[in-house]
Amino acid sequence: MCGIIGIVGKEAVSDRLVDGLKRMEYRGYDSAGICTVHDGQLIRRRAEGKLANLVNVLKTDDAAGNIGIAHTRWATHGAPTTSNAHPHATDELALVHNGIIENFKSLREELSARGRKFESETDTEVVAHLVSEQVEAGKSPEEAVKAVLPLLRGAFALAIAFRSHPDLLIGARLGSPLVVGYGEGETYLGSDALALAPLTQKIAYLEEGDWVVITREGAAIYDKDNKPVEREVTTSGVSAAAIEKGNYRHFMQKEIFEQPTVVAQTLQSYIRPLEQQVALPQMDFDLRDIKRVTIVACGTSFYAGMVAKYWFETFARVPVDLDFASEFRYRDPVLEAGGLALFISQSGETADTLAALRHAKAEGQKIAVVVNVPTSSMAREADLLLPTHAGPEIGVASTKAFSCQLAVLAALAAHLAVVKGKMTRDEEREVVKHLTEAPAALNAALAHDADIADMAHLIAPARDVLYLGRGPDYPLALEGALKLKEISYIHAEGYASGEMKHGPIALIDEAVPVIVLAPSGPLFEKTVSNMQEVMARGGKVVLISDAEGIAEAGDGCMATIEMPKVHPLIAPLVYAVPVQLLAYHVAVAKGTDVDQPRNLAKSVTVE
Repeated sequence: MCGIIGIVGKEAVSDRLVDGLKRMEYRGYDSAGICTVHDGQLIRRRAEGKLANLVNVLKTDDAAGNIGIAHTRWATHGAPTTSNAHPHATDELALVHNGIIENFKSLREELSARGRKFESETDTEVVAHLVSEQVEAGKSPEEAVKAVLPLLRGAFALAIAFRSHPDLLIGARLGSPLVVGYGEGETYLGSDALALAPLTQKIAYLEEGDWVVITREGAAIYDKDNKPVEREVTTSGVSAAAIEKGNYRHFMQKEIFEQPTVVAQTLQSYIRPLEQQVALPQMDFDLRDIKRVTIVACGTSFYAGMVAKYWFETFARVPVDLDFASEFRYRDPVLEAGGLALFISQSGETADTLAALRHAKAEGQKIAVVVNVPTSSMAREADLLLPTHAGPEIGVASTKAFSCQLAVLAALAAHLAVVKGKMTRDEEREVVKHLTEAPAALNAALAHDADIADMAHLIAPARDVLYLGRGPDYPLALEGALKLKEISYIHAEGYASGEMKHGPIALIDEAVPVIVLAPSGPLFEKTVSNMQEVMARGGKVVLISDAEGIAEAGDGCMATIEMPKVHPLIAPLVYAVPVQLLAYHVAVAKGTDVDQPRNLAKSVTVE
């Protein structure tokens, strides 16, 4: 959520600040703003709504200066208005913030009692005033920040510019990511490596509690105890080209079509093709000792975890608990010795999931992380890091990250089964064979894009849509419903198909389309039986199945979507494609904002 960037440069920075915001708009797009320091003045420009509105402001009222900060906002405290847009400023400084200040109300009351005047409703503005008070009392920027940081509770990444100190910026992080970028005679701050990709490939990730002073000469980093520290400088490897749409209409469309490639790339890290074995990265514990797996995630990642639960229990015969990260800590879960806590996240910075990880670690669990950003907070705190290799995902609705998560989780489940003696060598070869078939099967699924586009108009007018599936297809029904909700704003729900008769079937009428995921196989007949119950009550059914399944059960359906016939193991990866494409084409038909749906952000770094 919220994206921040700062530049201490050799030349004008406003255009580059805006370019950085464009690369982070997926993090939030309720408002945007920049502030530069020039001739002893803070030059601040802000606009509500999407970044294009700020660009228009700058066309007529540019912000001069070689040093500055910028922000794109996902609103938490305070409506998405210009007055609530960052940067927030006093006479002495300007500040941008990603995260949430939990004790802002009491701090605001104290500041108001001391005569400080507020122009916004945000939690962030209290930090600007707290630091400004210190500066106004004669303290240096470093002394001011050092004094204020211990007063703040919550999660934050901060970047601060000072009117009277035009050669430095100060950044700080606690719970929200912040990276330092090193250039030639320039230094940068950013929420992620993506923001800095065209500026530099040399970056350092700040750790929890770190704060940093950046100048043109470099960066001085301090830990939570204010002691000078060194943080490893790495090569980000993020290409600016990776965040361009190319010939695609939307990022989401591009990312859906990248799935065969990125799943293949991901599987390369987990399969030894010559030996026909599954392989995992090195770890300092023995998977054979794992007695229970606890899977924790949010949103689409949670549904990947639901599929994994089927795989872990079927292959490895290990009991699995599954929980939403936002609920995990609050039910005080029983975490026994010998447990593996598995966390799934695209960004590796999701606040709920990160807090759950730290809780599980404190309870003595081994920590495994499936994550798309191998330098993220979760990755750095894991005992077993399992990277997906999806590349940057810009569309807010996750697609390729989901399929890569499934690929990694399938490999992990198979490996766990092998080391526990629940899978024979021949069975492992069979699993590897099916996993290696997945990219081609994804390509075959994508070949039906035009067919799905042609029937999207049947779904677009609906107010409500139901998705049905059994077994591992049930999580795909939930994921399909989520995708439709996210980008088309149609109310949709996913159900285990056998549960329809226990209440939801009362919703069925001719105005409620029902999307049924039913690949031919062991669960096909049961799912079709539930589908017939819907059709008998006038429900309009879209059947997603293979040629065999459509031939057997397609009669009487409003529409059918044909998928390649695949082994049940990889069916969840393949059947993700039609539900993604259906949501995409329905959203296009409705004219909604596919890549930046209302009220959402890509990386949710507040609880």
